[in-house]
Amino acid sequence: MFAGSVAAALAQPAFAQNADTSAAIQRVEITGSSIKRASAETASPVQIITADELNKSGKTTVAEFLQSLTVDGAGSLPTGFGSGFAAGSTAISLRGLGATSTLVLLNGRRMAPFARADDGQKSFTDLSTIPMNIVERIEVLKDGASSTYGADAIAGVVNIILRKDFEGLSIKADTGASRYSDAKQNNIAVTYGKGNLDDDKYNVVFNVEYKKSDELAASDRKDRGWIGHGDIRPWGYNQNTQYVGGYITSNPSASPTGTLRDPKTGNWVSLPGCAQFSPIVKQDANGGCLWSQDQFRDLQPNVEALNLYTRGTLQVNSDLQVYTELGYSTRNTSFMLAPVSATPTVTYPGHINVWANDLLMSGKHPQNPFGADTRLRYSEFDLGPSNHIANNDFSRIVLGAKGSHFGWDWDAGYTHSESKLYLEWTNQLNMKVLKAALGDPTSQYFPYYIGSQAYKNPASLYAALRVNATSDSTTKLDIVDFKASRELFALPGGNLGLAIGGEHRREKLDNPSLTGSEDGSTNISYVAAKGETRVSAVYAEVLAPVTKTVEVTGALRYDHYDNFNSTTPKLGVKWTPIKSFALRGTYTEGFRAPGVAESNLSSQSTGNSSVQDPVRCPGGKPAAGGGTSTDCQITIGAIKVGNPNLAPEKSKGYTLGMVWDPLNDTSMALDAWKIRRTNEINPLSYVEAATLPTAIRLDNNLIGADGKPIPNTGTLLVTTAPYQNSSYTEVKGIDLDLKQRLRLGNYGKATLNLVWSHVASWVRADKNQVFQFAGTHGNCDTSDCAGTPKDKINLIGSWDLGNWNVAGTVNYRSDMKNIRYEGAICAVTFANGQPAPNGACRLPSFTTLDLSTRYNWSKSLQLYASMNNVLDKIAPLDALTYGGMSFNPMDASGATGRYVKLGLQYKFN
Repeated sequence: MFAGSVAAALAQPAFAQNADTSAAIQRVEITGSSIKRASAETASPVQIITADELNKSGKTTVAEFLQSLTVDGAGSLPTGFGSGFAAGSTAISLRGLGATSTLVLLNGRRMAPFARADDGQKSFTDLSTIPMNIVERIEVLKDGASSTYGADAIAGVVNIILRKDFEGLSIKADTGASRYSDAKQNNIAVTYGKGNLDDDKYNVVFNVEYKKSDELAASDRKDRGWIGHGDIRPWGYNQNTQYVGGYITSNPSASPTGTLRDPKTGNWVSLPGCAQFSPIVKQDANGGCLWSQDQFRDLQPNVEALNLYTRGTLQVNSDLQVYTELGYSTRNTSFMLAPVSATPTVTYPGHINVWANDLLMSGKHPQNPFGADTRLRYSEFDLGPSNHIANNDFSRIVLGAKGSHFGWDWDAGYTHSESKLYLEWTNQLNMKVLKAALGDPTSQYFPYYIGSQAYKNPASLYAALRVNATSDSTTKLDIVDFKASRELFALPGGNLGLAIGGEHRREKLDNPSLTGSEDGSTNISYVAAKGETRVSAVYAEVLAPVTKTVEVTGALRYDHYDNFNSTTPKLGVKWTPIKSFALRGTYTEGFRAPGVAESNLSSQSTGNSSVQDPVRCPGGKPAAGGGTSTDCQITIGAIKVGNPNLAPEKSKGYTLGMVWDPLNDTSMALDAWKIRRTNEINPLSYVEAATLPTAIRLDNNLIGADGKPIPNTGTLLVTTAPYQNSSYTEVKGIDLDLKQRLRLGNYGKATLNLVWSHVASWVRADKNQVFQFAGTHGNCDTSDCAGTPKDKINLIGSWDLGNWNVAGTVNYRSDMKNIRYEGAICAVTFANGQPAPNGACRLPSFTTLDLSTRYNWSKSLQLYASMNNVLDKIAPLDALTYGGMSFNPMDASGATGRYVKLGLQYKFN
């Protein structure tokens, strides 16, 4: 079909299209403003994505498309991040400032956040709940908008606007698979609409979408270079990485055979039988049983989703319209992970259980060769891999009316939105049973045989030992809102526009922890949040055409919370000295209120991050007396507890740019931007928390020059990182949007669009240090340590000829220094101690090409096809990111491989 589209384009004549210049100029409302205007170009930079652009992209979901935009950065949540707190969801992070600072709207109104905060802290909107087929357009506001929408709009706003009217019946279906004939997707969407507002005075639209995506196991990519390979030693790395377990050091990792410590010598010894558990041929020289996380883990989850959406509109008379929106989404996600460890570090309110120190195998256990109680490390292969199941039900209802009375255009409504999340983590451990089964000869469960002898265990033991931990979480959002606008008096450039509005909203969160984690009886750390937020707000906005060439906008909003108030202004100026050229700039202030997961004392979570242990790896080199390379790249936990004394985050943002149409078919927008977020709500940084004397460590202390152990120098496990109002983050850069339209005569028409985002600086300050992350692999306190590339580019081309369209997108992200922040040492080294990767401590850039084609077989039938990662580029090996295994989650298409989708759409007129 791709080849046919090109051939047909060369063979068919083009048909001229004449624009209808007689149509009246329509005034539209653009995201970030409540005043309708004739021009979509405002003082604020706004990227508008049409439904046609969505279809040409070949993307399957709204989230997948938005995460391909150049403004998306670290802190976004891809579908494949199944080990995170908010697994089963998706989110966008504008400017890399996090999903909490990116406000997502549906038809201009808020939605209930996902029912489980990411990292136990970050409340966000789940993009997975939004139907794709009925999207009319998406508007991405690239500067702050707290003056219009209130909290969370520090980095910008994503407003997803669905079709408000539709007539007829449309059926759309497609299927896709990778070049390996796996990761299959099947999608079907049906849209039905009846009634014409002008003639019938009503319209009703129904849309239903069903999506099914097969899981993609990491092991299915074991022959795709380092993807799914697990053991990255063939590319020069050490065996002791986050992807391989079972190695023996002073603190060995969990082994499928079981590793025991000799009570007399302190040496660790692996039990026999490794070959039946691990395909790794080159085993640990120290006698450990190496195994790979990729033997079990999914790269992409199994997903089944259903979206229902309907909108009804009744034109009561020429001045009054009433409407309702009903939406429902259910999304079931299943993500497989490796078997759990028998010696976790478990945190729950007021306690920390370090099972690596406390779990013992009795000297009377038949597999204990030492005849005395001893410690062990064991990965529960006999229990089976853990499946993380997330079933999310989202519902939303809007009842609204709008009209024109007394010179005002007004819109008012009530919104109720709710997210219900059922979580289940299978094959977890009852730690009390485990402790007794290994260490108490009087227990009914003793002895628990491990490793190669696990077949001896009775079913009754596993019935007691195995736990499927569950939780039911809910968020609820209720909003009453009103806005009105009108023109007042004449100014030299036109009439002064005024908008006023207000809202009252209530948000509730009830996120209990998984069963068994509240008392430490399972291997799962406690993660819970509960609370309620109420806020009332009023705002006003003016649009002043001061002269024929100068437009000034201003907005002011006042928000009242239970324990604080916030007033946020915004000012914008646009100067258009000639019709084809304009200068624009904005100044905005914003804020983010403390979320209930951050401010309630009953909220607690333990997050993980990769750090360099300052005690066992000082200066980036393993310490004498027992330090290893593992200590230089260790994943630790940090206990985060709600703090009711938190103040809101505040921000100041600036944009300065120009819009220029130098030729009739050429347009360009260039904007410089800067956002400074102060009083930030963060846990104590992991880098700083790792240096605290209160950090919890194992007792495998370093041995000093005198041959004696040095107290409190064992392997770092967990530390306390309470929520606090820290210093600031400041980000700045440049956005370029260049579009060229080509009129090709008999060869049709084409467009070229270059979208480039450059991050010049991304700075975060803590108490004692300022960290520059631009161009580095940090910030690793975010969800996935994906890094902050300085440049991201989308180059989009589209060619129309007769009934054919061919479109292509080149996606580029620049290389990054493989360091945690500017000035730091290389975060990862090869086994020989040289900087990795490539000896240059620099993660390579990554570029992919996506293609799509469509053919209008008739007025009713359209055929389409798409191919992502056409050149089948492999994602660069990335040994630091802990969200994507051996590749960066930004490069997920390079792990999946070339992906083809075929589909059709039929419209009944």
